Amino acid sequence: MAKDYPASPKAQHLQESKKQRLTYVLVVSALCVAFYVLGAWQNSTMPNPVADSAISRVDCDTVAQRDGSVPSFAPASENVLDFDAHHQLNLSETESVVQQFPACPLNQSEYTPCEDRKRGRLFDRDMLIYRERHCPGKDEQIRCLIPAPPKYKNPFRWPESRDVAWFDNIPHKELSIEKAVQNWIRVEGNKFRFPGGGTMFPHGAEAYIDEISKLISLSDGRIRTAIDTGCGVASFGAYLLKRNIITVSFAPRDTHEAQVQFALERGVPAILGVMGSIRLPYPSRAFDLAHCSRCLIPWGGHVNKSSDGLYLAEIDRILRPGGYWIHSGPPINWKTHHNGWKRAEEDLKREQDKIEDVARSLCWNKVAEKEDLSIWQKPKNHLECADIKKKHKIPHICKSDNPDAAWYKKMESCLTPLPEVSNQGSIAGGEVARWPKRAFTVPPRVKRGTIPGIDEKKFEEDMKLWEKRLAYYKRTTPIAQGRYRNVMDMNANLGGFAASLVKYPVWVMNVVPVNSDKDTLGAIYERGFIGTYQDWCEAFSTYPRTYDLLHADNLFSIYQDRCDITDILLEMDRILRPEGTAIIRDTVDMLTKVQAIAQRMRWDSRILDHEDGPFNPEKVLVAVKTYWTADPSEHS
Repeated sequence: MAKDYPASPKAQHLQESKKQRLTYVLVVSALCVAFYVLGAWQNSTMPNPVADSAISRVDCDTVAQRDGSVPSFAPASENVLDFDAHHQLNLSETESVVQQFPACPLNQSEYTPCEDRKRGRLFDRDMLIYRERHCPGKDEQIRCLIPAPPKYKNPFRWPESRDVAWFDNIPHKELSIEKAVQNWIRVEGNKFRFPGGGTMFPHGAEAYIDEISKLISLSDGRIRTAIDTGCGVASFGAYLLKRNIITVSFAPRDTHEAQVQFALERGVPAILGVMGSIRLPYPSRAFDLAHCSRCLIPWGGHVNKSSDGLYLAEIDRILRPGGYWIHSGPPINWKTHHNGWKRAEEDLKREQDKIEDVARSLCWNKVAEKEDLSIWQKPKNHLECADIKKKHKIPHICKSDNPDAAWYKKMESCLTPLPEVSNQGSIAGGEVARWPKRAFTVPPRVKRGTIPGIDEKKFEEDMKLWEKRLAYYKRTTPIAQGRYRNVMDMNANLGGFAASLVKYPVWVMNVVPVNSDKDTLGAIYERGFIGTYQDWCEAFSTYPRTYDLLHADNLFSIYQDRCDITDILLEMDRILRPEGTAIIRDTVDMLTKVQAIAQRMRWDSRILDHEDGPFNPEKVLVAVKTYWTADPSEHS
């Protein structure tokens, strides 16, 4: 065969053909990359937080205009977020697209699944067991959307909300009548007003707190987390916020209608709960201060029960070393008040003696008793407690190896042991920094390596991660504009979301799922934040419409094999306010399922790229619960 030489026409033609093919391949490849990058850029472009003037809106009443902006989504063709309030919705427009979940009847507008009073009547009244959590079984669960009352309005913004709320949002006058002389709450036209009074502080919570501050310091940053048992409408917690003390206020759902709902409507942290037979859903060594103002809890023990000191032992479990227990009301100062309380002097004296005996057996020290206030302090460690326990055989030392276990765990009449220390001046478990430095200081539980897989380096990385995430969220939602007050992080990890929000007028309920492989709730409290344990296969212990913003970080991936994610989303819809926002992070496959269900719940939603860009497999779904209310014809 003839050989082709480089200079021959045939060889030249072959070389030109190769160059053309190579050029063609390079051009096609470049175009493919260019179009992919362009498409990714279009999908990841953040929506404009200012509504486009071309978007049509439903007119709002003067109340809505006063309340300000609320996040909502414009039609898909506009591709922008609309932050104006919408207080009307034509449901027929959405029902024609997908099959919506039906609306529940109006008489279920305050439905609390695990604290339902009808179900509670089936349980023992002893030790208030009937008021504890009793969740519906699968055959009892409802799959409808809890409606807002017909004239529901967006709540007042903080701090105005502390003192006033719309009557139509919680149409109950019972407390304003029953507690009229105690200055809890008043009805003024179409509003409720909260003067800040309480059973033991008729002159106002602020004056009452001033009296406490004369006995212990409330302003030096040492006390940050508090718990208020039997909170009423949570005025004690509301006014402690002025001193940078955040309080978990709780009360059962009982004859005092909607106490906790009023608290949350005010923008004050609160949760449904009772001291019955089950531990409170908090870790050990969580709170710097515990408070009871005529909370009607039998601190000395139940009649004819071998449970002496049960409730004080539980308070001891959740108090930080060196923490305070404050008690006002019966039997404190019984010599002055026994006639007003209509109680025999002998009974009241016996009751107070019993409380003091139990407190001493827990190694507590009585700091002060002045008029109606009695204050006890838990020891910093248990080194000197050994001698005290020789004199007090009850309560015994707890045998449990996990004092943080609290979800459906029975209370015990025993003394929860503290971590060992080397000297009497040391604080068991480690000392926390003063607030506000405390929020960004490595928690003692992390320093001591008691949370598997989390060390100081991981903690620092988490703080940097949340700087980036919050900057991204601020371009998507009005977090920095004062629109939100009550925030819940449904899978809080180390509380990084709460820490990133400290400069804004919000508070965060940090939830650690009981199914998590790491129990971080103790570290969250050590950072100066509040939270609770929760199994998201069950309902949360709150009233409907009590949170403005829900954040769920990989929550659905955790629960997809444990229960139906539809039920979790319906629970989110129940506790989210109309026009409230949900931010959900997960895989794109999971978010596609979530978005389909959210559409059936009348939520507007959009899936966005991860803050690191389109190549990250995790995505972010931002959704807004649309405004709709119960049929006014059902309103009685």
